Amino acid sequence: MPDLPRDPDDPRDESDDSTAESADSSFDARDDSLGDLVPDSLEGAFPDDLPNDRADGADDSADGLSDEYGLSPEIEAVLARLTGGMVDPDMAKALKDMGIDQVDPAMLQMMVGQMQSMFASTDTDTFNVSLATDTARKTVSEAGDAIVSEPARRQLDQAVQVAELWLDEVTAFEAPGITTHAWSRAEWVEATMPMWRTLVEPVAEGVGRAVGDAMRAQLQELGEGGLPEGILPAGMDPAAMLGQMEPVLAKMSGAMFGLQVGQAVGTLATETVSGTEVGLPLVPDRSVALLPANVEAFAEGLGVDLDQVRIYLAVREAARVRLFSEVPWIGPQLVAAVRDYARDISIDTDRIETALQSVDTSDANALQSALQDQLFRPDPSPAQRAALDRLETYLALVEGWVDVVADRATREHLPQSAALGEAVRRRRATGGPAEKAFAGLVGLELRPRRLRDAANLWAALEAKHGAEGRDGAWGHPDVAPTGADLDDPLGYVERIGRSDSADLDAALDQLLTEGESDGGRGSSDEGGR
Repeated sequence: MPDLPRDPDDPRDESDDSTAESADSSFDARDDSLGDLVPDSLEGAFPDDLPNDRADGADDSADGLSDEYGLSPEIEAVLARLTGGMVDPDMAKALKDMGIDQVDPAMLQMMVGQMQSMFASTDTDTFNVSLATDTARKTVSEAGDAIVSEPARRQLDQAVQVAELWLDEVTAFEAPGITTHAWSRAEWVEATMPMWRTLVEPVAEGVGRAVGDAMRAQLQELGEGGLPEGILPAGMDPAAMLGQMEPVLAKMSGAMFGLQVGQAVGTLATETVSGTEVGLPLVPDRSVALLPANVEAFAEGLGVDLDQVRIYLAVREAARVRLFSEVPWIGPQLVAAVRDYARDISIDTDRIETALQSVDTSDANALQSALQDQLFRPDPSPAQRAALDRLETYLALVEGWVDVVADRATREHLPQSAALGEAVRRRRATGGPAEKAFAGLVGLELRPRRLRDAANLWAALEAKHGAEGRDGAWGHPDVAPTGADLDDPLGYVERIGRSDSADLDAALDQLLTEGESDGGRGSSDEGGR
């Protein structure tokens, strides 16, 4: 940079000169004092004109490693960052023998940053939720995401207002509020991640145990000499490291599963059109949420006006939100069924060990990819089958009810209502990357296989008893349709229809009376004791 003109009237110029002179004199004095500390026997032992090829401030040890092992300064800098200081020569030699000098320094730098982020996490949960959220956001960013524009928000607000008015005409279930969200994909990730965390925690616990067991088994099989020379001190048994590695293994498995959750949620965020389209109560505040970008993607190729598509999907989402709000037991039952299924998942440790043997375990992304389809044994346990039957029944009942109510609310208003309903059914039937991702993540499919049977049941119940009788069947889980009722929907309708809908209230009153009498007997027994 050229020298700036000096201002003779600026006192700072004089102070700068005096400061520089003071600094020069202090350095000279320090050099003189250091010279007094050099023994006479060493004076002249080193020539004054030694070449200095390294940059100022470079580590002498790094130059030695570069010369001796042929590692580039860039790779040595990355290794120093990973180890937090000097690189042990024996470790450098072992890494050179393993081919680290052939790795792209930029790729290595990215891997080191990822590993440091993984192990620096203070997350004590069963999996790294922060990493899962970041991975999901990166997934949607790579697929394309943008902040929702103000015009798009206004269009969505208007669509939801219309949807609520139409629903008021066909169901007694009231809207829990008028809050509407127009979310980007990243916003959907942030809003729904707490519920995904609740759903997959049982799986994360099993995966953590299984991955830890698999890695321990590999270490225990390694005797002295089983690892490259220089990685461990001579004579140390790799099995002796197990106790010290427990926290590392826990963080590795938590990070690995966090990556898997993040990719699955991120993939789902690129497809789902609304907050609860998967049939689970993912949105915590009972608001109607849609993703305008995904709504537009869904509308492509349908040959239907986008305004009709937007209103129809708003009706479906608003109906589902009303159901979760007015039937307080259905949401917790769905979540419990997913967790019960996940809790009894059997982890295939043999397949995990095979995957670990064929992949670079220092690369978290490679680990996640290798284990994507390797985690779960194919045969569910009896407890899982029971949980899966319950989950499929509840999902079918929810989505079947939404199908019927959305049809009733839109068929007099939207010319393409029937075509849109069929498009939604085809979308569910064919599945997509999201369903495949969650089949590998939780080991189950989030598609209600018996949806058509459930829709027929709700339609038949409505035909016999009207909308009030249809919605009244949600009054209590003990009187709601079961899986057996889906096999014989007309039998369920006839059984309920032997008298008027007041029998539903009578059945509920009887259940409540029995519960109170049981509680009363318990209290009297306690008093007797």
